[in-house]
Parts: sequence; structure tokens; C-alpha cells
Amino acid sequence: MLLTSLLLAAAQPAAATSPNRAAERALFKQVVEAQTVAGKPAEFRKLTTLLTAEFRKAGLTTIIKDHDNTQTLIARWKAPKPSGKKPILLMAHMDVVEAKAADWKNPPFQFREEDGFYLGRGSSDNKAALTGLVLALQKLKASGWTPGRDIIVLFTGDEETGMKSVKRASTEWRDLIDAEYALNFDAGGGALYRDGRIDAYYMQVAEKTYADFKLTAVNEGGHSSAPQPDNAIYALAGALKNLEEYRFEPMINPATRAFFERIAAGDKGGFGELITKWLADPTDRRTADLLEANEPGYTRTRCVATQLSGGHAPNALPQRAEANVNCRIFPGVSFDQVKADLQRVAGKDVTVTLDTESSTPATDVSPLRDDLVTAYRDAVRTRFPAATIIPVQSAGATDGAYLRSVGIPVYGVGGLWGYLTEPSNAHGLDERVVVEGFHDQVPIIADLLRRVGS
Repeated sequence: MLLTSLLLAAAQPAAATSPNRAAERALFKQVVEAQTVAGKPAEFRKLTTLLTAEFRKAGLTTIIKDHDNTQTLIARWKAPKPSGKKPILLMAHMDVVEAKAADWKNPPFQFREEDGFYLGRGSSDNKAALTGLVLALQKLKASGWTPGRDIIVLFTGDEETGMKSVKRASTEWRDLIDAEYALNFDAGGGALYRDGRIDAYYMQVAEKTYADFKLTAVNEGGHSSAPQPDNAIYALAGALKNLEEYRFEPMINPATRAFFERIAAGDKGGFGELITKWLADPTDRRTADLLEANEPGYTRTRCVATQLSGGHAPNALPQRAEANVNCRIFPGVSFDQVKADLQRVAGKDVTVTLDTESSTPATDVSPLRDDLVTAYRDAVRTRFPAATIIPVQSAGATDGAYLRSVGIPVYGVGGLWGYLTEPSNAHGLDERVVVEGFHDQVPIIADLLRRVGS
């Protein structure tokens, strides 16, 4: 297993002051203030026009794909003297989650700086990393460096919704994005303590599969004055109560083992002992359940009810009741297996079906590559000399799942860092990124691309 221990730096060097800091901030402001939410194609056109001009500064040519009420941008930096190696694909997404202005203290798409943070909808997910990637490519171009293999960029327009951009890229546009592997800047990144110590940088090598299942109870119904022993709402309620109490089998893979080993190495108390106990026997359900209370989503598949509907009139027995159950499925577990488990839990009066349109492909762990782990570590250490790279599995879903499903390994290698105890509020109110973390990522990403792209 690669790099499962962590050395904490007692102190870190002072934040580097980029000579291009004002220009970096200005570009980030423009990117954040483009309101690239679902259903606003003009805002996507505004952003892709801006990004095309910025890529031109870096020497990349771009193709814009209009589709599905959004846009996808594909850019390429052709190697002037190709080494024969396959291209590397760089990934991020342009779209953001919708924001209700009435809920925000300031307009959500108004970029601002406050208390050491840059704020605005999409600043954390995923526009800081997207902007950092563009700036890093410009930095490499300005330095006179040229790649020894083609570098391809894929910026999708609907990662937060239908993921049709990456579906098309992995199939009908495969020739435009085919690569040896992909570097995903919607995953990975670093974490610091407020006192300046580095926790670690994390490389995402796996992610759970996203899937929605429908739990449906049907009945002939009737008049509410004459209740029957079978009732669609009661049947569904019983199934959901069973689901609330159910726990899937605990599981482990190289990414989650490395993650837990890292925590155990730094925790000599009761929680560290609990992890050590579970690592010795990952089939131990009781210990896995205790771990889930502190680190939810990392020891098994998890499913939770998220939407509910039922009945057709207040004075009629319900003819139908339905719930959406959202599952985050552990890599290597099939949809059929999860469906069978849910059906067993729901019982005979409830039917379980998979919503195939909403599901991401089921994928396994991308193989750890010593060369890539080393390149990422060495790039990060240009800023944080004691940093260690920890392979991890994401509980959430990204575009990376679609590329893994067609044989392109994907690695989350974000250069951005944030504070451990201060959330970015991604998808929430006052979404933000640390100012220094945003600017630090640019030389880190540039150094990483120089190492892997030669």
C-alpha cells in the first residue's frame, strides 16, 4: 500500500505572493459571476467565450459542443514533438448548483472577498479549481515549457444535473478526449489546520456509484370511512422504517484502507483504537457501525429516503405511495445486488425499481500509479515540504465515473486547499474558498502538469 503514514509539518513557509495575483483574482471573479446553472444556456456561452480566449493565451485550441441546453468545452495543447505517449485528460465542470437569492446575505453570483475567503455560488464546486487549471496552463505557456504528449481539457456543463456532457464525451466524442488517464480537478486537494500545519493532500482514486431507487406501494384504494387492513402508505412507511434501521455489509478497498490507516496513525485515543480493530477485521459489522457514526459513508453502501409522495385525495384510501431512495454504492457492488437488498428490506408489499436515468456507472478503484502519486506529492511539496498524499474514495459522485466505466483511469488531484474545521459550504449558503488556497493551487497544478506532461 502506497503512502499510508503522514508526517505533520510543525510549521509551513509563508504564503507565496504571486506576481499575477490580481489577474488571477480578476479571472476567478468573471468565472464565478457567470450564472451557469441548469436552464441558462446564454450564461454558458458567456463562460465558454471567456474560457476560449483564456485558453488561446495558453496556446490551446478549443471546440465548443452545444447540446442538451448546455455546453461542453474541449481544449487541446498539441505536443510539438510528441513522445509517443497517449494524451492526458484534465477535467472540471462549469455548471453550479442553483442558488435562491432570498436565502443569501449577498447576491449568490456576486463575487466578493471576506475574512480570508473568496465567496460566491460555485466558488468551491467547481470554479476555483477550473480557474486554477486555466491559470496553470497559462503559467506553463509563459514559462516556455511545451508538453511531450497532448494535453486535453474537458470542461462539462451539467455535472450537477444530468451528466450528459460526460456521457457524450465518453462515447460519441471519445476520439476528442481519449487519454491514458484523466486528472480530475473536481476531487482531491489539501487540508490545513488553522495554525498552518498540513494535514495531507488527498488523491481520489475511487468514488461511490450514485443511484436512485423507487419504492412503490399500490392498492385498490377505497373510501376513507372504511379503512382496509392493507394500505399503500402504511406499507411504504413500514418499508422506510426498515430501511432506516438497515445497514449494508461493511466493505474495504485500497483507498478506504489507506484513509483509515492514516487516521489511526494520528489518533492514539479511543477512535484510533476503534479503527485499528476494524482494519484487523473489516467484516466486523458492530465496529463498522460505530465507525459510521464518525465517518459516514466510508465503510459500506448507504441508502437514504430523500423524497416522498402518496395518496390522491384527503377522503380516499391511497392507491399509490412512492419514495425515492438515494444510494451511494460502494465500488464493486452491482445495482442488482443493492436492488435485491432493498427489496428484501422493503418487503413483499413494496416494489423496488432502479431509476436508470439518474444513475452513474458502477466502477471500481483506479489502479494506484507510483509515477502519478510521486508527481502529485512532489508538486505539492513545492509549497508544503512535509505533505503526504493519501489515496481516498469519495462518497459523492463526479464526472469521473463515466470515464472509469470506459477504461480511462481517473485521479482526483486538486491543487486547492482549505481548512479542516471550516467548511467550504459547497452547494450551500455563502459558498467559499480560502484566498491563499486558491492562489497556491496555480503553481502546484503547473508543477504537476510539467511532471506528468513531459
